[in-house]
Amino acid sequence: MLKNIQVIPLLLLVFFTLSCSNSQKKNAQNEEEIEEKSQVQTPVSIDQETSLLLKDLAENGDYVNSRNFPSLIKASSVYDELESNNLIIDLRTKEEFNAGHIKGAVLKAFSDLPAYFESGIKPFEYKRIILVSADGQTASYTTSLLRLMGYGNVYALRWGMSSWNAASANTGWLANCSSDFQNQLETTVNEAPLAKGLPKLNTGKTSGEEIGTARFNHLFSEGIDHIMIDASTVFSNPNDYYVVNYDRRDKYENGHIPGAVRYKPGATLSIVNEMGTLPTDKTIVVYCGTGHNSGFVTAYLRLFGYDARTLSYGNNSFMYDKMVNDKSTLSWLPFTSEEVHEYQVVK
Repeated sequence: MLKNIQVIPLLLLVFFTLSCSNSQKKNAQNEEEIEEKSQVQTPVSIDQETSLLLKDLAENGDYVNSRNFPSLIKASSVYDELESNNLIIDLRTKEEFNAGHIKGAVLKAFSDLPAYFESGIKPFEYKRIILVSADGQTASYTTSLLRLMGYGNVYALRWGMSSWNAASANTGWLANCSSDFQNQLETTVNEAPLAKGLPKLNTGKTSGEEIGTARFNHLFSEGIDHIMIDASTVFSNPNDYYVVNYDRRDKYENGHIPGAVRYKPGATLSIVNEMGTLPTDKTIVVYCGTGHNSGFVTAYLRLFGYDARTLSYGNNSFMYDKMVNDKSTLSWLPFTSEEVHEYQVVK
């Protein structure tokens, strides 16, 4: 099932211990030096299966650090290429699909995708395979898994159907943006714990490819009911979770979920020790600005056996007004009506 195309490498993460200086330029120059010094050196426990899977993925490319990550596509691009050689797969419910979908889209259940890609279609005959969900986050999670499996022409529709027309946006992104918890943010820099070990996979397989196939089959069979978590649940008791902030340092230090530890996107993600700082006995909540990037990361962590979930709608779900106010200075991506098109759907 694993194919020799770009795949996500080791999602091994790094943290920082110094505060911002007054100059953003100086911050950027110093950041790499700080991270090199802060890498954990303590050996971690890693079993044979995990080692084989890590090796297999590492040998097949570096997706997270490539310019193709994350694999998102805008609604305008999809619309402009409706007559092109693209395949649009809708992951929503049958009821949602029948109420209105993109012209030419096919409805497929998440659990049916491996078989569909293996024998239902010839994936690489298409220029792009575009996954569509209600909010774009489920599609991001699924795209990550399929990219890991080797399907390098798969993309997720950014913002989901909310970006396609106002009817979807009004019940989707626009209805779920909130500032309810922005007064509970902290600016303390929280350090990652000492590295201990990675989860044990226990597939019973003896090669990295076989282990990967077994893990993919498991993730697709377990469905998508437990890949998301909402802001109200997390903020009700943040200590119940290990919260991962997957964003730039200046955004993190401007305000984050209490207790959140920042892991740098696009870092050198090939150090087992850093992945080993993630707890194996606690639910991990990954969040970013929109929930798209964290969806990709969540898929990778779940592949390795972590109980990882992505925060629904990202920062938009708890600090929306702050994102709007600080958009120009911190390059936030608050969802607004400007993201919404008025493209037709078919029934």
